[in-house]
Amino acid sequence: MPKGGARTRSGPAPDPEALRRERDAGEWTILPAEGRQGATPDWPLTGQSEREAELWERLWGRPQALMWERYGQELEVALYVRRLAEAEMPESSVNLSTLVRQMADSLGLTSPGMRANRWRIDRPADDEEGTSSGQPEVSPTSARARLRAVPGGSG
Repeated sequence: MPKGGARTRSGPAPDPEALRRERDAGEWTILPAEGRQGATPDWPLTGQSEREAELWERLWGRPQALMWERYGQELEVALYVRRLAEAEMPESSVNLSTLVRQMADSLGLTSPGMRANRWRIDRPADDEEGTSSGQPEVSPTSARARLRAVPGGSG
């Protein structure tokens, strides 16, 4: 059993709307919702299956790809794509699926991974009212106001 020190996912997730902003000021990166534009980087590994090519192309259009490009993570993304394609196969090991999830976290492809990297995806330009996805926009309100919205809540 490991001893001491911070661990991934330990403690509360960082909150971009935290009241103590001086601690978090400037640490969150807002990624554009339209994603990365431009040509897809060349595949850095030997050989490439049809499924790997499809995943590679799709991933490089995501908002997170801007950060991968900035930090030169083409190889890490390619290894993720290769392992994901293997994990999709019938009879793949559970260990491989666990590795794929961990890699997705480190690349910021999951919600916990986005929080750990302190990345947020901006609202799309056509979503000014927060309704283009059919979901109402959640506005930050006080705890007292949220309790009033719950039947039987006090406030």
